[in-house]
Amino acid sequence: MGDSMNEQKYLTISEFTSRLKGFFDASKAFQNMYLKGEISNFKRHSTGHLYFSIKDEGSVINAMMWSKDASKLNFEPMEGTKVLVHGRVTVYEARGTYQIYVDDMIEDGVGNLYVAYEKLKAELQKEGLFDEKHKKQIPRFPKRVGVVTAPTGAAIRDIISTIERRYPVCEIVIFPSLVQGEGAAPNIVENIKKAEDYNLDVLIVGRGGGSIEDLWAFNEEIVARAIYNCSIPTISAVGHEVDFTIADFVADLRAPTPTGAAEIAVPNILDVLNNINQLSIRLKEGITKKINYNKLLLDTYKNSFIIKNPVIMYENKKMLLDQYNEKIITLLKHNVENKKISLNHKKDKIKLVSPMMLCINKRKDLVLLDKKINTLINHKVELKKKGFIHMVDKLELVNPMNILKRGYSIVYFLDKQVSSVKKLKANDDIEVKLYDGVIKANVTSIKEEK
Repeated sequence: MGDSMNEQKYLTISEFTSRLKGFFDASKAFQNMYLKGEISNFKRHSTGHLYFSIKDEGSVINAMMWSKDASKLNFEPMEGTKVLVHGRVTVYEARGTYQIYVDDMIEDGVGNLYVAYEKLKAELQKEGLFDEKHKKQIPRFPKRVGVVTAPTGAAIRDIISTIERRYPVCEIVIFPSLVQGEGAAPNIVENIKKAEDYNLDVLIVGRGGGSIEDLWAFNEEIVARAIYNCSIPTISAVGHEVDFTIADFVADLRAPTPTGAAEIAVPNILDVLNNINQLSIRLKEGITKKINYNKLLLDTYKNSFIIKNPVIMYENKKMLLDQYNEKIITLLKHNVENKKISLNHKKDKIKLVSPMMLCINKRKDLVLLDKKINTLINHKVELKKKGFIHMVDKLELVNPMNILKRGYSIVYFLDKQVSSVKKLKANDDIEVKLYDGVIKANVTSIKEEK
């Protein structure tokens, strides 16, 4: 047994833990875990990271959440809070324990609402209801502001007091509405449609803070579509700064709170008055500068040499008129000359293409061609004549009659030319052709020569 143990490959604790961590990290299932349970041993670090455990009746798992993810929570986690979490499970090598790194966490019990919220949000976003191109501009100086909210509570008081303090010249029209509970969403829609008939410049739709259940009316699809279809520039002011509803995404502008909505909807009258005073000062300065400039300009005109001596201005204009007349006459003469040249050119072209001129030109061409042909014929005849004489001279050199003149003769036997003594025999009658006649003879004997 001792030898068998020596043959085994023993892992260190670090090696084993590393392998186990690798197994967890390689598993897609462990990288996308959904767990539910109760928070215990909760600690918030000074860096913002959260350290806690999630437990149920039978087990517990360590958990931690980085500050960047924790900052997105819309509730305050604490000991005993039942939660739904999402994250990745891995092994913490230093202790050899497994834990979950949480990237999203919601309170258990409102999970279904969050699922419905995310689903509707995704659908409306895909449809284009959140697109910036549909957002209307909030007017700078509204005369009438409408408010759809509960008729009692802090939200309406804050909106009214803020508008009256900042911009008391603005009229406020309240549309009392249910903002939570059964029937709230249809009532909000009814009041938004009613606001269309009141010639409003801005419409604030909202309520004070609360849980997700309290704010749920502003996550209903009918409310979202009513805000989207509203022709009045709309500001959504639902809950506190961390609360986001579907109404916030559809509205032309989102305010963090009802008070913030009132501040966005109207300007500060002190700023407006200050701006008016500044504009008034700038206007007065501009008018004064313009008047002073025109005065200087008028003085310049009054003291100008031309005004004091108007005859000179007339004489200058007269000289200018004479120059223009000369230019016109010169241009006319030049134009007439050009037209004459063009006319003559066209006349010459007409002459060149007239039937008579064509006939004369063709006749001249014919005479020239006739001369060329005669010259070529004479030249050709002369060449042929010289060639004929040359050929005659050549023939004379080989003419047999000329050879006979030098004392030669031709022998014929039976009308055939004899070229050898072998073709003759004694007593043959032959004819001898000489230059000036024929001799008939008889062969008496034949002698061959070698």
